[in-house]
Amino acid sequence: MWLVVVTAIVAVVLGLRFAYRYRIRYCTSMRKLHGKTAIVTGASAGLGKETALDLARRGARVIMACRSLVKAQPVAAEIRTKTGNRNVEVRHLDLSSLASVRKFAQDILDSETAIHILVNNAGIFGSPKRKLTDDGLEITMETNHLGHFLLTNLLLGTLKASAPSRVINVSSDLHASCKTFDPDDLNYEKQPYPGPFKSYQTSKLANVLFTMELSEKLCGTGVTANCLHPGAVSTEIVSKNPTYWWLTPIMDYLMWTFALDVKRGAQTQIYLAVSDEVDGVTGKFFDNSQVIEPSKLAQDPNLARRLWNASERLVNLASEEKHY
Repeated sequence: MWLVVVTAIVAVVLGLRFAYRYRIRYCTSMRKLHGKTAIVTGASAGLGKETALDLARRGARVIMACRSLVKAQPVAAEIRTKTGNRNVEVRHLDLSSLASVRKFAQDILDSETAIHILVNNAGIFGSPKRKLTDDGLEITMETNHLGHFLLTNLLLGTLKASAPSRVINVSSDLHASCKTFDPDDLNYEKQPYPGPFKSYQTSKLANVLFTMELSEKLCGTGVTANCLHPGAVSTEIVSKNPTYWWLTPIMDYLMWTFALDVKRGAQTQIYLAVSDEVDGVTGKFFDNSQVIEPSKLAQDPNLARRLWNASERLVNLASEEKHY
């Protein structure tokens, strides 16, 4: 009896694993990117690394924007070896520091004449307790949203001059778990800090709202902005996070059972970066390389404008840093 039950459970688990993984639509675009420049944040591991590898294989100049140079340099060397593309480099970027974002952006503007693809991929899981950065900003929101908001704005002038160009923001379908959102309380000063899962979900909702407002501001410029859910992907965001060491064995098992590997998980952001099918498509939310409807909250234009205005205030976006 028990043997039958165990066999049935194993069969169901393996069936779900197979079904989830093999539903993925691979990016079939053959587009080459010789002469194009791409920036990928968080490119030292996971989805960012796989995206950087694919873009380098297509011939792009790839700038890996990473917090740890020690970790990223060997990855860049690996990508150069695998692709034969010597035009892959690493530059330091800590999205939880506005000063670091501004320094990175200025270095890019000083050295690069064009930017054709910006993949805002980096992200962290929520902090167990409310934690403020040196900027006085909640660390999850600054890393996942505000840092990318500032970076994108600082690079917008060059992105527009390089058009057609693309901005890709990696979000999550977990944004739909948010039933309320207050753009004027991104630091959780009015309401209690909701914990790691909710703070992460809220930052992912901010990614979607930012994308929608960005696409409106860039209408007619030749720069498109889209966001995506990569799927449940086996990355280091939780399982290798030292704060959640006790979750590692559980997450490793769940990731093995149900999650996508990074190659499959990166397909949608690669698709948005290179595919002819999305030429001119902007302001959309994608899952498995297909447009889907984000949550109702994420489609609220008034909320998107309020978030944009609040984000400008929090990052102290100066008039000379505005290119929309």
